[in-house]
Amino acid sequence: MFHTILSIALFTVLEGMRNRLLWLVLCVLVVGLSLSEFLGEIALTESVEIKSGVLGALLRITAVFITAFFVTTSMLREQTDKGADLVLSLPVPRAVYFAGKLCGFFTVAAALAVMVGSALFIYVPAAQVLLWTISLCCELLLISAFSLLCLFTFNQAVLALSAVAAFYFLARSISAIQLMAQGPLVDPSSTAQGVIARLIDALAFVLPSLDRFTLSEWLMYHTGDVAELAHIGIQSAIYLLLLTGAGLFDLYRKNY
Repeated sequence: MFHTILSIALFTVLEGMRNRLLWLVLCVLVVGLSLSEFLGEIALTESVEIKSGVLGALLRITAVFITAFFVTTSMLREQTDKGADLVLSLPVPRAVYFAGKLCGFFTVAAALAVMVGSALFIYVPAAQVLLWTISLCCELLLISAFSLLCLFTFNQAVLALSAVAAFYFLARSISAIQLMAQGPLVDPSSTAQGVIARLIDALAFVLPSLDRFTLSEWLMYHTGDVAELAHIGIQSAIYLLLLTGAGLFDLYRKNY
């Protein structure tokens, strides 16, 4: 079974290489470095901080988009070409197939995180870059697992990518939404406001705290520490288990 998982993962990684993801990442790095240098040169103060913050934010959102797009299009192409049907027609358990695809996507996501993180060594100390890169890797692993789940659920690239985008931006901004729902301008006696606040709290409890992942302030002011990274790792492991379980449930209920 391990050999089968490794083979499926290897073919997934090779697909990423054939799709020229490396060239896409290199283009993003060139554009990001050029933009950060331009903004840093016109800044009056904190030039290096602005360069590192802009570059980190651009690379993070681009890495998330590339990961979600690759996972979604790869699985959709395999379903269209009947590749999944061919593999599952063999004596291969669906859990093994799922694990192989997930390991392949995780490998591509980790390689992507390392590539974009390496560009930050120009402006940021190595320790902070390492923390930021590991955090980005955890973030991309969650996006990979959720993208795979969404494609199994919707079977359409547009719906799957829309769901991933909604999940990511909502998880990134849910803390700010909670603060607005509990702000001084909110009427505490309003029943509707109370219901909305409870719904937002419930949503925040379900979603991962991505607003604590891969922070730009780590790059700008070097505030990252191992304790924060440990919290990110534990939260990532929990949500990966939940997403993997949901993805397996969705895969086993389908007819192949």
